[in-house]
Amino acid sequence: MLAAIVVAAALAAAATLVRDARGREADLAIRERTLRSHALGMTLRFAVSLPPGYDGGGRYPVIYFLHGLPASASAFRDIGFVRRALEQVGGRAIVVAPQAARDGDSDPEYIDWGEGRNWETAIAREIPAYVDRHFRTIPNRRGRALVGISAGGYGAMLIGLHHLDTFSVIESWSGYHRPTDPDGTSVLDLGSPAANARASAHALVGTLRRSAARRPLLLGFYVGRRDSRFRRDNVLLDAELRAARVPHMFRLYGGGHDQALWSARAGEWLGRALAALAPAVDGAAATTPASTPPDLSRPALLPGRP
Repeated sequence: MLAAIVVAAALAAAATLVRDARGREADLAIRERTLRSHALGMTLRFAVSLPPGYDGGGRYPVIYFLHGLPASASAFRDIGFVRRALEQVGGRAIVVAPQAARDGDSDPEYIDWGEGRNWETAIAREIPAYVDRHFRTIPNRRGRALVGISAGGYGAMLIGLHHLDTFSVIESWSGYHRPTDPDGTSVLDLGSPAANARASAHALVGTLRRSAARRPLLLGFYVGRRDSRFRRDNVLLDAELRAARVPHMFRLYGGGHDQALWSARAGEWLGRALAALAPAVDGAAATTPASTPPDLSRPALLPGRP
C-alpha cells in the first residue's frame, strides 16, 4: 500500500509538468502575469502559483519570492521547487516571483538606482498593489512575506526592512547583507556614505528594535556552514542583532551555497514563514481580510552556531 501511495503521489506531481516549445519542463501550476512598471519604465513580468482549492474561494497570504543574481530576464520562472515544498508542508499561500533582471541589467541588486531602474520600488510597492487587486489575498502586512535566495535573500532583507509597513515576515536564504559585485566577493561602493548605509542591513540594526516593536516581525536568515562567501556576513549580522536585542531567527546548516541546501530546507523555511503569517480564510469568512493574525511580538532569539 505504501508503495502504491508513493507511486500515485509521484504521478500526480509529474502530471503538472510538460515540455515547453524549447523542450524544457514547464510547471502548469505556475502562471505568468505582467504589469506596467513606472518604477522601471517597462512591462514587468512575474510568476504566480496559486494554492490548491484557490478556485473555491477564500483569501490567502502571499509569499513574495526573489531569485538570485546575476540572472537572465526569465529567471523568475524557476520556482517549481518552492511550490512543491509549500505543498509538502500543507501550505495554503499564493507565491509570487517577480522578474528582477533584464537584458543589460542582469545584476541590479534589488536597489533603487534612479529613474527607470528602481527595482526596490517595483517589488515593494507596484507588485503587491497589483497582486492585491487581482488575486484574493490578505491585503495587509500580516498577509505578506518576502523571501529570497542568495542575492534575492539580500533583496528580501533590505527591501523588507525598508518596508515594514508592507511585509511582516522576512527570510533570507543564503543571502548577504551589503550589495556585492556579480561574483559576490567584494562589497559595492555606491558613491556616498548615505547610499552605502541605506543599502546595508547592518546599518539598519540600530533602528530596527524600535520599529519592530511597533510592527511585529519575523526576521529569519539561514546559511550553509560551507558557504565561503556569505557565512561570515550572516554570523556578523546575527551578532549585531543579538547585541541590540532585536528578536530574530538565525541558523547555520550543513551545506554550501547551492540548490541542494535550498531544496532540502525549503519546506522547513517556508513552514516557518507561514506559521507567522495570517492564515488563509475560507469561504464566506473571506469577504474581509483576517482580523486576528498570530502574535509575533515575541519571536524567539535563536543563537547561531558558527
